[in-house]
Amino acid sequence: MRVLVSGASIAGPVLAYWLTRHGHEVTVVERSPVLRKTGGHAVDLFKPAMDISERMGVLPRIETLATGTTRLTYLREGTRKPLSADVTKLFAAASDRHVEVMRDDLSEIYHDATRKDVEYVFGDSITSIGDEVTFETGAPRRFDLVIGADGLHSNVRRLVFGEVAKTFVGAYLAVLSVPRDLGVPGEMIGHIGPGRTAAVYGARHLDDARAVFLFRSPELSYHHRDVARQKELLRQALRGLHPEVDSWLEHLDGDGAFYFDSITQLRTDTWSRGRVALVGDAAYCPGPAIGGSTSLAVLGAYVLAGELSAGGDHAAAFARYENEMRDLVHRSRAFALGVAKTLIPSTRLGVWGLTRGAQVLTSLPSWVVRPLAKLNSKGVRMHDSMRVRDYGRQGAGTPAP
Repeated sequence: MRVLVSGASIAGPVLAYWLTRHGHEVTVVERSPVLRKTGGHAVDLFKPAMDISERMGVLPRIETLATGTTRLTYLREGTRKPLSADVTKLFAAASDRHVEVMRDDLSEIYHDATRKDVEYVFGDSITSIGDEVTFETGAPRRFDLVIGADGLHSNVRRLVFGEVAKTFVGAYLAVLSVPRDLGVPGEMIGHIGPGRTAAVYGARHLDDARAVFLFRSPELSYHHRDVARQKELLRQALRGLHPEVDSWLEHLDGDGAFYFDSITQLRTDTWSRGRVALVGDAAYCPGPAIGGSTSLAVLGAYVLAGELSAGGDHAAAFARYENEMRDLVHRSRAFALGVAKTLIPSTRLGVWGLTRGAQVLTSLPSWVVRPLAKLNSKGVRMHDSMRVRDYGRQGAGTPAP
């Protein structure tokens, strides 16, 4: 089949990889004129996504570019003594296999694994989907299937599904590129107060450091492409948390990469219509930074490609894909809502409980922490409970260049 995929971030290239492995002809169209380098936050790959990446032959490169963060050090608002936690124990409790990597690096790795076998069209976007697919700049073309892998603000979803149910969880996420010397490789250093938190971190291979901000708020009025408005909202929300945070915010006036978005869940359980389907955040975003959406996107892309190649027509394959992913998505949504409340506590008592709890947990021996965590597959072990099916003809991947 000839398949058009919209979006060249995470789910799109992973889907393209597995579709081409099954003999399909894939074109990926991306609105950005180049592979996106948005200054994004670090993302987590848990065991299922790592297993899939290993089958693609790209896991060694992912592990080479891991952020290497091992410690969290936070200062509570109004206090003078910071608290530290061993982040390696936190992730060991959550997953038997885990790596933290910058989103931009991960996107580039998946793209590089597919660029020899997949047609990439940058700087264009789909305008309509009918017998032919029309584009903003390119000539109309015919495809057997169209897949939207274009994120929370999916253009394909808007064109085919219209408005879908969403749940705003009451918080916002922002990431800002700051000078490299502000970050300490191996450690995330931050400040936390009721309803807001800010931290900075670096990695050995990065030319910059990243400042990440989370804050609670009623739903704000802005357009997702109005960067000036987003920066002003961030200043208002974080100003006064700590003088160090104020100094980080001064870099909003520079030209460094910047990301800002609401933490919003998509609530629809139908991800296909006719010959169009959605995958990743375009379909079932559990919420940026709180629901393991990157791992879910990798798994969803793998499952969709596998089902499309398992026999039967595309309608049956789409139905199997939805059935396979639905329970995982429901659990991810529930998990994410709990994480949002925990990561951004609204009271001073909640702030104390979060920081002190992390410190106590990571002071325990690993042989105590891991068995306790494994008792709850719907909580911190939820990601590892996601199974990776064997779709038969898929073999071990060959290392990507």
